[in-house]
Amino acid sequence: MSWQKLKIYFAICALASIMSMTTCGHEQQLVSITVQPSTETFGSSTTPVNDDAGLNVQLSALGTYIHPPVTKDITNQVTWASNTPGIATVSSTGLLTATGQDCGNSLVSATVTKNSSDGGIPSSGAIVTNYMTATVVCFTGTGPTVTVTFAGNGTGTVTSSPAGLGCSASCSASFPTGTSLALTAIPNGTFGGWLGCDSMSGQICTILNLTTDRTLTATFN
Repeated sequence: MSWQKLKIYFAICALASIMSMTTCGHEQQLVSITVQPSTETFGSSTTPVNDDAGLNVQLSALGTYIHPPVTKDITNQVTWASNTPGIATVSSTGLLTATGQDCGNSLVSATVTKNSSDGGIPSSGAIVTNYMTATVVCFTGTGPTVTVTFAGNGTGTVTSSPAGLGCSASCSASFPTGTSLALTAIPNGTFGGWLGCDSMSGQICTILNLTTDRTLTATFN
């Protein structure tokens, strides 16, 4: 073989080798996603669901790749979604938050839709997704009961913070032991005052450290 032919042969081999390495480098593929934590629980059976509003945890998404095998943090690259936003929502950056509306389980997904490999080689596209479960524990209603009775010739409404009482006639609700309550009277005419409160300020009745059943009276004139 002539020297000229040898040079051409070696050039072709070198080019083939470079193309092979380049192709391998371009074939990195996302094959699975792991969401951490895989489960998260908010609240308890002795806590009203609305009190859980705003509780949150940061989720993370780890992507597993091949060619070469590697694991990367892709938390900000996935698309996050909750199938029951009344229980919990998830932000675009993976912040999971209890809404305080409903209780039960919410399925939260982390998804990547790929139209090409990470190396830029076109592909038919693939959806890679995984899930975690967020649970808001339902309030069972155990604990002392607060009853509000209405007196006087007028009308009005009473609301509570934390939520639980909201009525325009006599009503009652249970709250966890140790709860502090603020009840607000909203009269349609003149408010005559409260009876049975630990303290009062205008139309607001306060109960501190609820440990036993309590009966309060709101008078509307």
